[in-house]
Amino acid sequence: MAIPFIYNVRSVRARWASTMVAILGIAGVVAVFVAMLSMAKGFQLTLVESGSLNNAMVRRGGATSELESVIMWDQVRVILDAPAVARTANGQPLASPEVVVIASFPTRASGADANVQIRGITETAFLVHDSVKIVAGRLLRPGLAELVVGRHASKMYRGFDLGATPKFGGREWTVVGVMDAGGSAFDSEIWCDARVLNQTYKRPESVFQSIVVRLTSFAMLSAFRDALTSDPRLTVQVERERDYYERQSRAVSTLIRVLGFLVAIFMGIGAVFGALNTMYSAAAARAREIATIRAIGFSRGAIILSWLSESLFIACMGGILGCLVILPMNGYTTSTINWQTFSHLAFAFKVTPDLLAGGLCFAFFMGLLGGLLPALRSARMPIAVALREL
Repeated sequence: MAIPFIYNVRSVRARWASTMVAILGIAGVVAVFVAMLSMAKGFQLTLVESGSLNNAMVRRGGATSELESVIMWDQVRVILDAPAVARTANGQPLASPEVVVIASFPTRASGADANVQIRGITETAFLVHDSVKIVAGRLLRPGLAELVVGRHASKMYRGFDLGATPKFGGREWTVVGVMDAGGSAFDSEIWCDARVLNQTYKRPESVFQSIVVRLTSFAMLSAFRDALTSDPRLTVQVERERDYYERQSRAVSTLIRVLGFLVAIFMGIGAVFGALNTMYSAAAARAREIATIRAIGFSRGAIILSWLSESLFIACMGGILGCLVILPMNGYTTSTINWQTFSHLAFAFKVTPDLLAGGLCFAFFMGLLGGLLPALRSARMPIAVALREL
């Protein structure tokens, strides 16, 4: 025979002060736990969404990132003629040879310099990266020192408003457009003409870091890769663009998750002790109640189940409160260094249903640990000894 759950609810209400301490402790742990995981998820999604499943990225063989890669123009022409490369209606290959440079600019918030990724592009870049849209101003014109700035970059760095004329690389530039890349890494970048960028940094105009190719279909990646890797004129590696950006996100997102778990574990230990203290205090104050319940026929198993139900009920309230506290963080934008490119990357917290469910599970786990020992102690309490206190 089970003890009615309403008994536990009334017990929680009767001891509301100590119960609130346990609830707030669990809520704090859950909020931190979900916040750290949502930060890691937001960083990962920002990079992953930069890549298209229908695009392939070509880099020099052995290069782990675009910054380490070098592809010459004669190799670019071979790649453009490869099978599986999609083309426009007039037969132009949908491929974007790109140059990547890192430059430092002062941030609006603190004035401290931060590394920004500048991407040199060609006329086809906005066709290949079709998720990127101009939301203010216009496209840059080839051959001119013009910039199109990501919407996050425009807000984060000084001197990059529409119409501004920032100076870097010994040249004055003009911001002619602001682009929206749907929350991807491109929102933190600055785009300009590839040849002008090479000229500015005194590099050969025929040098690129990577080439992004639109494939004729999703399934054509293997055929495209085989055609390039078997060509003796090329020493390149080919991977799906989304896979490249997913790999770029692993180091930082893994670090955030590990730190989040460590912080949550240490805070969770404190919350468990708080729950233990609450439940042990309740057990001492309700010794006569427990003895009376046992005397009228309830088993030890029913006592244990009742105490665990009460502990899990407290944990559930704490978990729900922690999830509600962290919900406003969804979509909040912050920035950090991407270790693969050594540049600042703006990203938004992503509080998703699976993370909230994980937070609730963590709360239940703390409630289980905090209620188990007091439950066993209450079940083992001698009935005669407890009844003498009546």
